[in-house]
Amino acid sequence: MPASRYPFSVRLVGFAPPECAQLESLLAQAPLPGPSYFCLHDDSLQEPDLYIADGANPAALARLACLPPGALQPILQIGGDGATGENGRRTLPCPVDPASLYEALAELLDTRVQALAALAARGERCLPERRRRPRLAPDTEAPDYYTRLRQGPPDGAVLIIDKGGAFRDHVARVVANTFVNPLSTTSSNPATITSCLAPGTTARPVEWTDSSRAAVRLCDETPVSLVMINTCAPGIEPYSLSSAIKSQEGAGRTAVLFLVGQSFKYDSLRARDAGVRGLLDKPVADRHLLATFQKLLALPLNKP
Repeated sequence: MPASRYPFSVRLVGFAPPECAQLESLLAQAPLPGPSYFCLHDDSLQEPDLYIADGANPAALARLACLPPGALQPILQIGGDGATGENGRRTLPCPVDPASLYEALAELLDTRVQALAALAARGERCLPERRRRPRLAPDTEAPDYYTRLRQGPPDGAVLIIDKGGAFRDHVARVVANTFVNPLSTTSSNPATITSCLAPGTTARPVEWTDSSRAAVRLCDETPVSLVMINTCAPGIEPYSLSSAIKSQEGAGRTAVLFLVGQSFKYDSLRARDAGVRGLLDKPVADRHLLATFQKLLALPLNKP
């Protein structure tokens, strides 16, 4: 029986659809005993382990220029001018040689792992990218102008729509262990909404329901900052539910995301029309949950 390999996530930037398909096929065939890879959907909220960029696409290079430099977010540039790419990035020529691709990615992953270990040794964490849209030009106004545009972090609950409360309980524990003090949990009829809140703190509750009607009612009656919809939950039509939640007064800052499995066919156009912020692939690792909460809720972190 072949040994399982940890799948590292890759975000492709600036490639045309045929090129994306070719790269996805190459990454899926990464040989043993090296790492395995999968490509994130364009709407995925997950932080990638690696970026692969089209070096001949100026918009892609401008987008990547906004990322903090260094080994924490390694970038492999394919094509373009120069042997080392923009800002000294690792570069491969076109057409891509598979062996060279796998070697370059493995080396970049190794430098990232070392950088993350050094960060943890200093008692620090890697902060996720919170920008919702690529910044394709430098700031041109005074810093005070951008400060006035910023809004404070949302302070509503996290609502999970799922067939059971197990994932809610897990999310509550992750939030408790990382952001606040240990949570106390309660349980009730599965058709109703239950919540967990840290005693003696101002932490936000993590709530759950298996009912679309209850979810819409909660978002109407109480502040909700983040809605996580399991797309395979029975009786739940995720696009319609998101649209109903986002159409309510005061829901402009409520972020809706989908939890999707391999069998779910995510429709980007329908999702955007319904006000969906993005998706997370199941199963969701704890580190991706934490990064998503930091990104969408601006939650502070305790020391690791």
